[in-house]
Amino acid sequence: MNQFKISININGKIVERNVEPRLLLSDFLRHELGLTGTHVGCEQGVCGACTILLDGQAVRSCLMFAVQANGHDIITVEGLSTDPNNLHPLQNAFWEAHGLQCGFCTPGILMTLIPFLEENPDPTEPEIREALSGNLCRCTGYQHMVDAVKRMGSEEVTR
Repeated sequence: MNQFKISININGKIVERNVEPRLLLSDFLRHELGLTGTHVGCEQGVCGACTILLDGQAVRSCLMFAVQANGHDIITVEGLSTDPNNLHPLQNAFWEAHGLQCGFCTPGILMTLIPFLEENPDPTEPEIREALSGNLCRCTGYQHMVDAVKRMGSEEVTR
């Protein structure tokens, strides 16, 4: 099968590879680049575990081909904090509020919440729950996640 050369800015680094045209972006990130924080739960775009930021917008990487990301900027959960010794403020808020249990859904939820909080830095509880509605979590019941977002308060969410 033909391969296509792609060039993507991933977590601040330009990555160039030849890929099969039908390679999913989630598989490219996980298997080709070793960015295993992007989890694959349903492979149908329903669970939200594979959510990444593409040009600042939360997208499901299991619904995109890697070639579709050519020329774009991607941030995965591994790229949230620019300081390897510190967590991103949202990650820290989740840790402090016990906003995760098994952790499988957490990367996708964090990636969903980043653009949400950039647009709405002081959300109400119903707004937070609506933002989380596209991400499935079978462990927490979401309350601790809501508490983590509230804990952020007016703290600036930057990538």
